[in-house]
Amino acid sequence: MFRFLDPGKLIDDDLELVLYERYWGDPAKGKVPAYRFLVTRVRDGEELGSIELRVGNTDDIVRYAGHVGYGVEPIHRGHHYAARAVRLLLPLARLHGLSPVWITCNPDNGASRRTCELAGATLIEIVDLPPDSDMYRSGERQKCRYRLDLPT
Repeated sequence: MFRFLDPGKLIDDDLELVLYERYWGDPAKGKVPAYRFLVTRVRDGEELGSIELRVGNTDDIVRYAGHVGYGVEPIHRGHHYAARAVRLLLPLARLHGLSPVWITCNPDNGASRRTCELAGATLIEIVDLPPDSDMYRSGERQKCRYRLDLPT
């Protein structure tokens, strides 16, 4: 049975991840448990975006959705906040035994691809989404699969 862990302080000199939800998942829909965080600026608490750590190794997570999902508000883009937030999540991923950590993005999303690279991930392949997936039904057709190995 899954158990949420205390993520501790996920903070660096400028960013802090603030836990706002523990999502239990929905096995019937293939959804795994997840931690959801706001990405905030330490000096003023401003919300810059959000990031999620999905804990599970289902085929959907490993091949298409990824363990990590992130978004940065348009006004705050260009400062590498997402890549830094990914790195702040890695100790929690390690506690859950996730290695490698898979991150996916759309092939035409250059900013997200750069985020993966800045976070230390390596592009493994670009895969076609299955027609029965939610992502496919919403208009997406492919995902870049990035692998981030965690040191032991």
